Amino acid sequence: MRQLRRDLECLATRFETKGKPPMEISTSELARELEELIAALDRRLPNLELARETPIAQDAARLRARAVERLAELSTTRSRV
Repeated sequence: MRQLRRDLECLATRFETKGKPPMEISTSELARELEELIAALDRRLPNLELARETPIAQDAARLRARAVERLAELSTTRSRV
């Protein structure tokens, strides 16, 4: 999940305009967004009868696992503060 966040942060930096501070997100906002992502992935029902859906379903499962892992890390960090 750290890698996912780093990837997203790098992508955000590419799109940031000069003279503006980098986009920051609070821990609670990130946790909420990760929860929304997990819920959205849980709602999606892939049609595994279609060949192209199998890799999409596998990617979604990996993304969900990374989101759950990152959410757990955030939870641990927040409990220490």
